[in-house]
Amino acid sequence: MDLLREGVLLGLSIIYAVLGIVLLSLAFKVFDWLTPTNLADQIFHEKNLAAAVMAGAFLLSLALIIAAAIQG
Repeated sequence: MDLLREGVLLGLSIIYAVLGIVLLSLAFKVFDWLTPTNLADQIFHEKNLAAAVMAGAFLLSLALIIAAAIQG
């Protein structure tokens, strides 16, 4: 019986992880759409450190909110 419970918990953890990643990716796309420039180009092609810090801070703060919402 414990093995079945552990399997269910593992499955739920995987579902919650995938849900969190999808929500975070969607939120980043919306955030990128709202900014006046393409963040991916600024970060990866032009090596803009300020854009990377801004995007990183946004993603970290949103990840905390998503994790708290999923937890309960």
